[in-house]
Amino acid sequence: MSEHPRNIPSFSARHRWKIAIDVAVRTLLVVSIVVMVNYLATLFYHRFYLSHQRNGGLNSITLAVLHSLTNHISITLFYDKSDDFFPDVRNLLDEYREKNANISYTVVDYNRDPAKAEVVRQKYQLNSPKAKNLFIFECDGRVKVGSGEQLIDYKEKGFNKDKKLEIGPVAFRGEQLFTGMILALENPQPLKAYFLHGDGEPSVLDTGEYGYQAFASVLAQNYISSANLQISPGDEIPMDCALLVVAGPAGEASAIPDYELQAIDHYLAQGGCLFALFSFRWIQPASGLEPILKRWGVSVGADEIRDLKHSSTKAGQDLLVTDFADHPIVNPLSRSTLQMLLPRPVQSLVNSTTPPGAPTVTELAYSGPESTLVPDTAEPARPYPLMAAIEQKPVAGVAGVRGNTRIVVTGDSLFLTNFLMPYAANRDFLGYAINWLVDRPQLLKNIGAHPLTEYRLNLSVSQQTQSRWLLLAAIPGSVLLFGGIIWFVRRK
Repeated sequence: MSEHPRNIPSFSARHRWKIAIDVAVRTLLVVSIVVMVNYLATLFYHRFYLSHQRNGGLNSITLAVLHSLTNHISITLFYDKSDDFFPDVRNLLDEYREKNANISYTVVDYNRDPAKAEVVRQKYQLNSPKAKNLFIFECDGRVKVGSGEQLIDYKEKGFNKDKKLEIGPVAFRGEQLFTGMILALENPQPLKAYFLHGDGEPSVLDTGEYGYQAFASVLAQNYISSANLQISPGDEIPMDCALLVVAGPAGEASAIPDYELQAIDHYLAQGGCLFALFSFRWIQPASGLEPILKRWGVSVGADEIRDLKHSSTKAGQDLLVTDFADHPIVNPLSRSTLQMLLPRPVQSLVNSTTPPGAPTVTELAYSGPESTLVPDTAEPARPYPLMAAIEQKPVAGVAGVRGNTRIVVTGDSLFLTNFLMPYAANRDFLGYAINWLVDRPQLLKNIGAHPLTEYRLNLSVSQQTQSRWLLLAAIPGSVLLFGGIIWFVRRK
C-alpha cells in the first residue's frame, strides 16, 4: 500500500501574512477615503430640504441681512435639549452660521449642565425661575434675549374624546425672530413708541383682556421700546418718539382734550408717525381726532359694521376679514383672516380733484358685500373699508423735522388687545403695520412663519401592544434567526 501523503496546511505562514497585509492595506484605504470624503464635505456641501415645511431654506431677506453682516454675533442657546422644537432651533442656527462665519453659537442645557447654566444666569442676569428655553444674541456688548415661547404659534384643534380642548403647534417663527434680532443688534439706536394715556386709553402695562401689554410685546419683538405718555397743557410729543399710538378705550370713554389734539396735530405736521385705533366707545363721545384725520384724507364713520356672513357669532359682533387691498402692510396677509370687534368704517377722502403733493391714502381691508351699518339701517348692504394707510410723499424743498408723515387708521382698537392678540393674523398685521410706520420695510417684510404639520397616530391598546412586540421582539428575533440559519448552513 502506498503511504498517505502528508497533510499540507491550507495556508502557509507566508500566505497568512500576505492576507493580513492585504486586509490591513484595504482597511486603511477605506478609512482614508471616508476621512477625505468627510473633510471635503465640511468644505463643499449643499443642504437638501426634504421637508415641505422648510420651503427651500432661508428667506431672501434673511440672506441679504447675513451677507451684509460684518460684526461678530455670538448666540447662547439656554435650552432644554429634550424640548420638541430644540432640533428646529439648532438646525436653523446651523443655516445662519453656514451663510456667515461671523455667527457662532453654543448650547447650554440647564437641566444637564447646571454649572454652565449658573454662569449664563449670572452673566445675563437671568434671575427669574421662568428663564428657560432662551436664545441670547450678543454683539459688541449689546444683548437681545428671546424666549422659545415666541417661536411657536399654537391653534385650537378642537375637543378630544375626553371633551378637553386641544391646542397644537401650527407655525415656527424662528427665522423671523432671529433675523430681527440680528438687525436690531446692527442698529444700536433703538426706536421708541409712545401710547397716549390718561383719558381711558389702554395701557401697555395692563395685562387684562383689554390691555395692551401684548401690543407692547410685539413692539419689543420688533425692537421698538414702548411707554405710556401723558400730555400736559403746553407739552409737545417727545422728540425721541418714532411712533405715537392713540387707541380707543374698551370701557368708559371721554374725548381727547384740546391741548392733546394740538400736540398730535403739530407732531404730524413735523413728519411724525401715528397709529390711530378707533373703537365703538369713541362714537359718543367722539374722540376729537376725527377732524385732524380728515385733513389728512381719511374719514372715520360714526357707525358700527355688521357682517353676519363673516362673523363667528350670531349677533355679528366680530368680523372676520379676508378681503385685503394691495399695500405692503397687508400683502403678506392675503391668505390670512383678521378678527375685529365691532369695527367702524374708515374711508379715504382722496379723489381725482385732490391737488398734487397731497397725502397718499390707501384703504387696506374691507368687510363682506352684505355688510350693513348699525344704527344706520338706511344704507344699502355693501363692502365697507375697515382701515387705511396715509403717507406724505417727500416734497421738493420741504422736509419734516421728524421725517415723512405716515399714519395707519383702523376702525377697531380691541382686535389688538391682549384678548385677541393670540390670533396669529392679528399679531402679524400689527408687526407689518408698525414696521411700515417707522419705515423699516426690510425688517421681517416677507419673512413669514414656517408652517408645522403635526402627524398623529391613534392606536388602540391592543395595537400599541402589537407594535411594542413587533419592535422589541419580532424584528430583532427575525434578524437573529436569519443569522443563525446562515451560521448553521455554513458550518455544514
